[in-house]
Amino acid sequence: MMREHDVRTGIVQFTSDRGLPPQRLAPLIEAAGFASYFVPEHGHIPTRRDAAHPGTGTAELPDDRYLRTLDPWTTLAAAAAVTERIELATAVALPVQADPITLAKTIATVDHLSGGRVSLGVGFGWNLDELADHGVPAGRRRTMLREYLEAMRALWRDEEASYEGEFVSFGPSWAWPKPPGTVPVLVGAGGTDKNFTWIAKNADGWITTPRDRGITDAARRLAEIWREHGRDGAPRIVALDGRPDRDRLARWGEAGVTDVLYPAVDSDEGAAEAYLESVADALGSEQD
Repeated sequence: MMREHDVRTGIVQFTSDRGLPPQRLAPLIEAAGFASYFVPEHGHIPTRRDAAHPGTGTAELPDDRYLRTLDPWTTLAAAAAVTERIELATAVALPVQADPITLAKTIATVDHLSGGRVSLGVGFGWNLDELADHGVPAGRRRTMLREYLEAMRALWRDEEASYEGEFVSFGPSWAWPKPPGTVPVLVGAGGTDKNFTWIAKNADGWITTPRDRGITDAARRLAEIWREHGRDGAPRIVALDGRPDRDRLARWGEAGVTDVLYPAVDSDEGAAEAYLESVADALGSEQD
């Protein structure tokens, strides 16, 4: 796909048991020339919640797909089996709701089977009630996520992996397959200095939220914090966008945005294919 200022474009699907399944949508995404396919995670939604949804400001959810979200790793495995090129990623997964050793195996397996196409987008978790059902203390969820990532990286990297932390602890262990390369970690969170500092210390890039504004300034601020923490190169920045706009794509690219994601249409195969073609046409793109 042609790119504005080297910005890759991809598709994010809010998966559900009512939408087009990944084995039918992912090949259409790849055929239309897009670079990536992102999916979310919500294992369950407690019916009574004290935590407000960041979009509505209340316990009300803006979409019933929150209740019906497909498992991300099963979804991406299905997509991997019917594609050859596109990146397979989460926006976002919630690692602290799983066992880190088991999750490391799952991610490594999908990455192995897909030929190294997996990226791990993670979130801290806005739904504190959902986290609580998994035994995650709200005030420690950032520390818990950091430990999970460190432990999983050890399992992916080391011949004899071990880890000792507050929330994760295991002695020298063998675990294969290893990912073919490094699994990039992206953090989906608001564009604040606190979150950017966490990213610079623990991750490889940022995924914007639907509520983030001022992406251009935020991208430049993340680059500053990245350099302040001695990180080489530049962070990957994945921006969520509602509709294609070449001028906006160019501005974001100049500011350091590396990827832009557009929402999927997944009511049926015909509608999905027509939408993907319309987005590609609006961006003035062509297939690789």
